[in-house]
Amino acid sequence: MLFDVEVKVSLKDGMLNPEASTITRALGLLGYEVENADTIDIIQFQFQAEDLKSCESQVDDMCQRLLCNPVIHNYEVKIVEI
Repeated sequence: MLFDVEVKVSLKDGMLNPEASTITRALGLLGYEVENADTIDIIQFQFQAEDLKSCESQVDDMCQRLLCNPVIHNYEVKIVEI
């Protein structure tokens, strides 16, 4: 079976986010008052697996081993069968 996979990776609460801080300051310089800016990475790919459960398990392993750092990141996975 073929699946569309989307992984959203964000920093955990309390982690410093210099990219978001820079965006907030830059928007302020442009005259926009923005609070609590945040950044996320979205990774999308197609993945072949025997079934949904197998796909979920393998994608979780990918996240834990490569796509994010579980110590500082949260991640959310969306899987849709094609």
